[in-house]
Amino acid sequence: MSTKDFIEKDYYKVLGVPKDATEAEIKKAYRKLAREFHPDANKGNTKAEERFKEISEANDILGDPKKRKEYDEARALFGNGGFRPGPGAGAGGSFNFDLGDLFGGQGGQGGQPGGFGGGLGDVFGGLFNRGGTTTGRTQPRRGQDVESEVTLSFTEAIEGATVPLRMSSQAPCKACSGTGDKNGTPRVCPTCVGTGQVARGSGGGFSLTDPCPDCKGRGLIAEDACEVCKGSGRAKSSRTMQVRIPAGVADGQRIRLRGKGAPGERGGPAGDLYVVVHVDSHPVFGRKGDNLTVTVPVTFAEAALGGEVRVPTLGGPAVTLKLPPGTPNGRTMRARGKGAVRKDGTRGDLLVTVEVSVPKDVSGKAREALEAYREATAGEDPRAELFQAAKGA
Repeated sequence: MSTKDFIEKDYYKVLGVPKDATEAEIKKAYRKLAREFHPDANKGNTKAEERFKEISEANDILGDPKKRKEYDEARALFGNGGFRPGPGAGAGGSFNFDLGDLFGGQGGQGGQPGGFGGGLGDVFGGLFNRGGTTTGRTQPRRGQDVESEVTLSFTEAIEGATVPLRMSSQAPCKACSGTGDKNGTPRVCPTCVGTGQVARGSGGGFSLTDPCPDCKGRGLIAEDACEVCKGSGRAKSSRTMQVRIPAGVADGQRIRLRGKGAPGERGGPAGDLYVVVHVDSHPVFGRKGDNLTVTVPVTFAEAALGGEVRVPTLGGPAVTLKLPPGTPNGRTMRARGKGAVRKDGTRGDLLVTVEVSVPKDVSGKAREALEAYREATAGEDPRAELFQAAKGA
């Protein structure tokens, strides 16, 4: 991503949230959009794929408090893409200014650093994987973020699980030790003088920086390009790692594992690994947030006269619930502490919904008892209030 693209993109608009949105609101908006535009749900739809990438990019910035703060400061300073001239600007709003000074950390009095608190290189350093100076010294580069998916059983999602995850990412080429040169002796790029960045004019009297087109942002050029990586210094690498999925994870949740992504270059930190979790359904239990749900059939006698019913729990012993006399069909009761694991380690509840079971065939003494019950309650009409309400409406 170029500096210009970063400044001009409105990530709040991408996620459809206001600028003062809370972290929870941003996370909720991202999850909703990610489910809608995920490539797995839109196979062959290139527009949905591009939209998903845009959504992920916005979440990477706004979902990280530090990056969000840097982004907000940059947007405020540049006024949504164009530097706002101060009172000293010339007529017609022209402003002869070179952002290269800001990114390079210059601009102080007498050419000394510090005119803008160290330059905007400090602001953009973490976002564009480069430092705030423009010396000829090649800078460390952060590794790319990697995204993967994993499917868990319902029980694994509730209790947590450690799963093997095979990943493919870019890593330093083993053939040339990441130098890109067959002999391991690349030279500093003469175009960007090893910075990996070049300035370009964009109108209005100022310039922006982009990755150097000659060295592709590496700051180095191979004299004799490595045959494996073609001089890039990076090659595809596959590895299998054990990933711990925390207890209570929800379907569609995106987990961030810091430093588990692609390795960095020249001593730079590794990127992050994002794991999108898919959860299989369960034949008995459902889920509502931190609570589990289950539907339990009861007899008419149990519902009418009351009693005790045993209820299964997920991965634990059954619990006994007391039905009060006259329990209606569809009533929900609560077994506390038998739900999903919360972030603080406590558990939600098990919500038990009663379903009165009506036998298909009734014979013998059971039929005689029901006939007697019908005669005993012949004067009661459970639909009387229904008709009265209909007349009064």
